[in-house]
Amino acid sequence: MDSRRLVAAGIVLAILIAIGAVYLASPAPDGLESTALVVQGDKTLTGDTPPDAEVREDVAGRFTFESLLPDYSLGDAWGKPGEILALSGGILLMVLLIYGISRLVARPAK
Repeated sequence: MDSRRLVAAGIVLAILIAIGAVYLASPAPDGLESTALVVQGDKTLTGDTPPDAEVREDVAGRFTFESLLPDYSLGDAWGKPGEILALSGGILLMVLLIYGISRLVARPAK
């Protein structure tokens, strides 16, 4: 199998995983988001996450960031298709970025 087919197969596999993840992933916050809720006092380590909990920074003068695609979606109006588009777009964007960087690094020295 040549490298182009291998890369194409990898991209297709990544997009299939992204589609499956939309339907299989837990809607409950986990990892970093869950830890932020515990630190803010909105959640206990053993308790359920409050249904209206959102991670936000309430301390003045701290860095805050609004995500371009929060929760890997294009907004509530798009639903599951928006999540699939967001994840697939992110995969393709990363592939293009990695390809561009690899082309720059592999350029012959002058």
